[in-house]
Amino acid sequence: METATFGAGCFWGVEAAFRAVAGVKNTSVGYLGGTLENPTYHDVCGGQTGHAEVVQVEFDPAQVSYADLLEVFWQTHNPTTLNRQGADFGSQYRSAIFFHSAEQEAIARQSKAAQTPRGLFKRPVVTEITPASTFYPAEEYHQQYLEKRGRTSCHV
Repeated sequence: METATFGAGCFWGVEAAFRAVAGVKNTSVGYLGGTLENPTYHDVCGGQTGHAEVVQVEFDPAQVSYADLLEVFWQTHNPTTLNRQGADFGSQYRSAIFFHSAEQEAIARQSKAAQTPRGLFKRPVVTEITPASTFYPAEEYHQQYLEKRGRTSCHV
């Protein structure tokens, strides 16, 4: 098993997208990239901790590649809006790839560089690519939030 971690705005819909991918064995939503130890949702939403809302993905690389997960990442949010996804704004909603190995970093950087030539986005991609730090799981009620409510996306 390998681990991948992505920030792409509100973690509820992003988690649901990754859970639908064959080869993804587990997901957990939480907070990463900030300075406060053991932050709560309230702390992170205040925008002062530096954390991003993220989805940590456990996957079987024999079934799905990291590059394939990056494709899901690019398709689930707008990577051209700095610290904003839809109505959600603040650094906690930033577009971010948190790599767990040098190989993941190289693949992520190559994937990001390929987005502009593909022409999918009219503006520059602002996704940050940084080393993964301590992951703090979000409160239980956030885990698989949409599934618990019989929904597949954040949009009604």
